[in-house]
Amino acid sequence: MDAQNTSPLERSLDPKLLELLVCPLTKTTLEYDAVKGELISTAARLAYPIRDGIPIMLPEEARPLQG
Repeated sequence: MDAQNTSPLERSLDPKLLELLVCPLTKTTLEYDAVKGELISTAARLAYPIRDGIPIMLPEEARPLQG
């Protein structure tokens, strides 16, 4: 798949970076939600936004998960 057929989020988010990132509160691994453009911490019940391909790993910027 070439760069023209991928979304901007897919082009800008490095899979190696995802392997290294952990939740800043719980230090647990994160799940990537490509549809919403978020990194999910199930342990902290937070969704960290990804803006312009950059994960915003600040708890005050995270969205609380419902349910």
